[in-house]
Amino acid sequence: MNTHVRVCGPDDAQALALIGKATFLDAFAGVLSGQDILAHCATHHAAEVYSAWLSDPRARTWLAEIEPGNAPVGYLVVAPASLPVADLRHDDIEVKRIYVLQRIQGTGLGLRLMKEALTFATLAGSRRLLLGVYGKNERAVAFYERFGFTRVGTRRFRVGHNDYDDLILGFDIA
Repeated sequence: MNTHVRVCGPDDAQALALIGKATFLDAFAGVLSGQDILAHCATHHAAEVYSAWLSDPRARTWLAEIEPGNAPVGYLVVAPASLPVADLRHDDIEVKRIYVLQRIQGTGLGLRLMKEALTFATLAGSRRLLLGVYGKNERAVAFYERFGFTRVGTRRFRVGHNDYDDLILGFDIA
């Protein structure tokens, strides 16, 4: 499977909205309520949400595409952190979104995206990379822990009409 990763530009909001909805459904169908998934995707994966990140000079977004045809199969969004941790620092960078379609998982694409996040955070002068992950998503938690993330907190995360427990993970940048 031949994939490439590229930094997004202002014209990528629609592609990001599509892959955002597709990967959220792919990850949580059969885990979360279908109505909650639909409500979440309608508000949190609208093109306008991605346009806001694309226009923020403090944020960066990447799109993973498969060849031939350059169809989106994953993506990454990083921006200044806004997670509820007691020691949140002004220079913390947060992985706001990182998703890869399940059929692409295990190919190394997730690791490539995480390395992009780490490089961005390092170049931005950050000392820590943070992210929130659904606490019962054991596969994702294990992936982040293999990368070197450790648990630094928790939060309640609303999807549709229900709240779920997320872990907040941190990675100290040397």
